[in-house]
Amino acid sequence: MKFFNREKEIKEILSIIESEPQRINFIFGSINSGKTALINEIINNRLDKDKHVVFYINLRAMFLSKYDDFIEVLFEEYENDKSPLDIIKSLIKDMPSLYGIPIPKNTLNELLNKKRSKNIFKYIIEVFENIKKDGKQPILIIDELQKIGDMKINGFLIYELFNFFVDLTKERHLCHIICLSSDSLFIERVYNEAMLKGRVDYILVDDFDKETALRFIDFLSENILNKKLSDDNKELIYSYVGGKPADIIYVIDKLKNKDLKEILETLLMDEQQKLKYFLKELNYIKPKVVIGEEVIEIKKEDIIEALKLFKDNYEISDDDISEPVYIYLIKRNILFLNPIEGILKPQSYLVWNAIKKLL
Repeated sequence: MKFFNREKEIKEILSIIESEPQRINFIFGSINSGKTALINEIINNRLDKDKHVVFYINLRAMFLSKYDDFIEVLFEEYENDKSPLDIIKSLIKDMPSLYGIPIPKNTLNELLNKKRSKNIFKYIIEVFENIKKDGKQPILIIDELQKIGDMKINGFLIYELFNFFVDLTKERHLCHIICLSSDSLFIERVYNEAMLKGRVDYILVDDFDKETALRFIDFLSENILNKKLSDDNKELIYSYVGGKPADIIYVIDKLKNKDLKEILETLLMDEQQKLKYFLKELNYIKPKVVIGEEVIEIKKEDIIEALKLFKDNYEISDDDISEPVYIYLIKRNILFLNPIEGILKPQSYLVWNAIKKLL
C-alpha cells in the first residue's frame, strides 16, 4: 500500500541526511503515531543506496538487562575471512538497511571481555570511516532508544552513549544519528540534559490533525474496502479515535466484517475499562515517582483532579499539573508530554474519550 502523508517530516529528515552530520536527531511522538512507519518509508523508498549505508537497530523486542546485551544488539557477527566493509558491500546490494554493524566474532568477544566502551566505540568509528572513504554516508538509526535509559555501567550508559553520538556528529561529522522514542519522559530527560544543548534536534511525529485524518480514512477505505465512507461515518470515526494512525487503520480493517458503531464502542469500552481499573488500583496502592534523589508519594485525589482538566481540553500546559502527577500519568501511558512546547495531552483520543466518560 502506498505510504500516506508525512511529506513535511520526510522532507525535513531527508534534508538532514543530505547535509553534513551536525546533531543527534530525535524523532518522537505519542504511542502508535507512526514514527517507525515513517522511518521505514525513508529507508526503503526515499534513500539512494549508492550514497547511504543505513544501520537500523530496533530495541523494541530486545531484552536488555545489562551492558553486554545492548552492545551485542549493535553488532552482527560474521566469520572473519572478510573485512567489515566487504561484508557491508555484499549486503547492501539487496537490503535497504543493515540490522547490525558487521564485526568478526572473535573481535566482538574481545571487546566485551575488556568491558571498555572506548574500544567498542573506536571499532565503530573505524567502520564508519571506511564507509566514508568508500564514498557513502553512514546513518545509524536506533528505534525505542529509551530502553537503555536505566542501564548502568560505570555510571549511566546513556551518558556514555550520547557523548559518543556527539563525537560522531558534531565533532567528527562522520555519521548521522537518528533516535526514535515514544517515551516522552525520556525525551524530556534528553531535552533538559545540559551536555546536549545545541547538539540535538527534535522532529515531532504527531497524530494527524482532523483534516488529514479524514483524508487518511478516505485513503484507507478506498485501498482496503474498495469504497468511500460517508462524511457522517468519517466524522464518527474521528470523534472516537481522532488522528491516531494505528487506531484508524484498525477501524477500517475491522469494517470488512463488522458494524462501525460496534467497532468504535468496543474500542472505547476497552479504554474505559483500563482507566477504571487504573483508578480502582489507586485505592490500594500508594502511587509514587522518583525525581532526582527524592521519592514522592502522590494522592489519588490529585491524580483525579489532574485528569479532570482534560474534560474540556485535549491539550493543557505542563504548568497546570504538578510534575510528580504528570510523570506518574505518563509512566502509566495515560498522558503524553511534548517537552519542547510544554504541552500535555492524553496518549490518544480513545484515552481522552474514556476520561470524559468516567470523570
